[in-house]
Amino acid sequence: MTAITAPPPPGDRIIDEPLSEALSRRYLAYALSVITDRALPDVRDGLKPVQRRVLYAMREMRLNPDTAARKCAKVVGEVMGGYHPHGDQSIYDTLVRMAQDFAQRYPLVDGQGNFGNIDGDNPAAMRYTEARLTAAAMLLLDGIDEDAVDFKPTYDGQDDEPVVLPTGFPNLLANGTTGIAVGMATSIPPHNVAELVDACLVLVDNPDATTEQLMAHVQGPDFPTGGVIVEPRASLLETYETGRGGVRLRAFWEKEETGRGTYQIVVTQVPYQVKKADLVEQLALLIETKKAPLLGDVRDESAEDVRLVLEPKSRNVEPEVLMESLFKLSDLETRFSVNLNVLDARGTPGVMGLKQALKAFLAHRREVLVRRARHRLEKIEARLHILDGLLIAYLNLDEVIRIVRYEEEPKARLIETFELSELQADAILNTRLRQLARLEEMELRREHAELSEERDGILKMLGSDAAQWTLVAAGLRHVRGELGPDTTLGKRRSIFADAPQVDTEAALEAMIVREPITVILSERGWIRAAKGRVEDPSELKFKEGDKLQFLVPAETTDKLLVFASDGRFFTLACDKLPGARGHGEPLRLMIDLDDKVGIVDVFVHKPGGKRVLASGEGYGFILPEDEAIAFRRAGKQVLNVGAKGAAAALPLTAADHLAVIGDNGKILVFPVDELPEMPRGKGVKLQSYREGGLKDAMVFNGDEGASWIDAGGRNRRWPEWRDWLGKRAGAGKLFPKGFPTTKRFRPKG
Repeated sequence: MTAITAPPPPGDRIIDEPLSEALSRRYLAYALSVITDRALPDVRDGLKPVQRRVLYAMREMRLNPDTAARKCAKVVGEVMGGYHPHGDQSIYDTLVRMAQDFAQRYPLVDGQGNFGNIDGDNPAAMRYTEARLTAAAMLLLDGIDEDAVDFKPTYDGQDDEPVVLPTGFPNLLANGTTGIAVGMATSIPPHNVAELVDACLVLVDNPDATTEQLMAHVQGPDFPTGGVIVEPRASLLETYETGRGGVRLRAFWEKEETGRGTYQIVVTQVPYQVKKADLVEQLALLIETKKAPLLGDVRDESAEDVRLVLEPKSRNVEPEVLMESLFKLSDLETRFSVNLNVLDARGTPGVMGLKQALKAFLAHRREVLVRRARHRLEKIEARLHILDGLLIAYLNLDEVIRIVRYEEEPKARLIETFELSELQADAILNTRLRQLARLEEMELRREHAELSEERDGILKMLGSDAAQWTLVAAGLRHVRGELGPDTTLGKRRSIFADAPQVDTEAALEAMIVREPITVILSERGWIRAAKGRVEDPSELKFKEGDKLQFLVPAETTDKLLVFASDGRFFTLACDKLPGARGHGEPLRLMIDLDDKVGIVDVFVHKPGGKRVLASGEGYGFILPEDEAIAFRRAGKQVLNVGAKGAAAALPLTAADHLAVIGDNGKILVFPVDELPEMPRGKGVKLQSYREGGLKDAMVFNGDEGASWIDAGGRNRRWPEWRDWLGKRAGAGKLFPKGFPTTKRFRPKG
């Protein structure tokens, strides 16, 4: 009986070490465990450990495609008790996902019962559902009993489990996977098996084939829910070269005529991993919040197949324009991130391209082929050894019978007399006498010859790399026949198309009734839009202590540009401005504008127009107005300003001269064509100052003359403006007699 030793005293179990080192070591162990045992798939079979264990356990339970299904609770119990010592729910979730035809391109589990749906509904409890393996899963497991792969002890050491599956087809890319580890992640889209096999055959014939040559067969991902891939081929090529990138995927839709010039859009395929119920809710919310002005209604008429009906707001809306607007606003278009981060044959994580992943799979298939061949060779050698003994027995049948009948130790006597091995002697003694008597020499020699020929073929194959690759290719062609494009499962589901170039902005504007309005912005930043033209601004009412700052005539179809003192432009749609019944709404709730940042100018955007931008530091340039458009709340940084901020944004129509005045009261006039035209930046120096900066600026046409507006609002001519004409960046001269003491050409606002 083994003696039981007492545990050491508590003091002996205490280890003094820095906390940082202890945490680092333990966290590293945890991170490696998550990476290798949970999150990242093996490049050879494309499976994570829990998936591999579920498939192997189901095979051990003999849940083959031609047998009756068993309760999923039984499967989960077997996996958890023998192979995967974690929660039963995680195991069941894995089993369910491998059975969902909308989640797996090639389901590995044949589920019976409620396994969830594309709406996002949960599956039934494991006690209600049943499962068995699919034909695709059997291809992954084929040969596992023939020493095709290594095994390792299970967590309790009572059994063995495979380190990797034999894997008859490139499952990593065929079914894809996603996972998040510690410090890394993986995201691999599903592909078509037939295309992958064709690419593998190209690599077998030409290991130096380029990724572009492989893409002649692997055109792109093939998602189980179908859809339309609109990612450019050049982008896909870069993704497959580097193993990182993304794929734009759209819903598949068709136009249905409903009579009298009306129509509806029917969506029959939604993007991969998009829940249909959530998509319908999202579209309904867009209608409710008026963010999709071209969409009138959405209905879900799905049964077993997907059927979402989208009705346009008006029959005058083009179907392509409607769908392009919805692709931008909803999950009718998604981007599947590609990060081909996997574990290689040594368990090392790394990102692989398409070619590397396929070559790793082919190397695994070759190793499986060689191991199975050697296993078969051992069986043949053993059988030939037995046959040699039986042939000796047949040739000496009378003596063998005599020894068996009369000798006290027939086994030893047979070994001594005919120089047999123990195995041969046991085979002879285990043969019944009447069977031994009927042994036919021709039958024994035929089997011996067939096995000898097979043995020679295997030995020849093991000694030839070319023969091994030929057999690998033959196996892949067999898989292509099982899962090829001629089968229901193997037919390509996702199609490719170029995203049409549609001017959705013009279509949205076409839906807006064109009416004159007047935009009113107060000094405190409250904005509103009054219908028609405001003839008398003094009649406008504001909150107490507030007053008018900007009054801009516009139309509902216009875009309003707001130029802030920090050099940013913001764009507002005039039809979405609040009405003028009240005081409006704070502009800073519509755009991301800090309270410390002021408004320099507000004006209506004129396509193709140009403006002179100037900063308080005395720098500026000419900006094409189209470069200022930005519908983001954060706006668009156009003018790089210093501590003094932006000073002006002057429209250039027929103007050919720019007049600038500094804080020092000096004016400089120079031709506008001395300014560069730029989409953004700081610009060039407009005027030099010893101290202070730019106070104001104006543009004018030299032939028409210059003028300023005095404090009383009167227009004062400036006939002698040429006396202040000079070169850009000069100091200028003091302003003329009668110039406003505010040192501005126009009153502010």
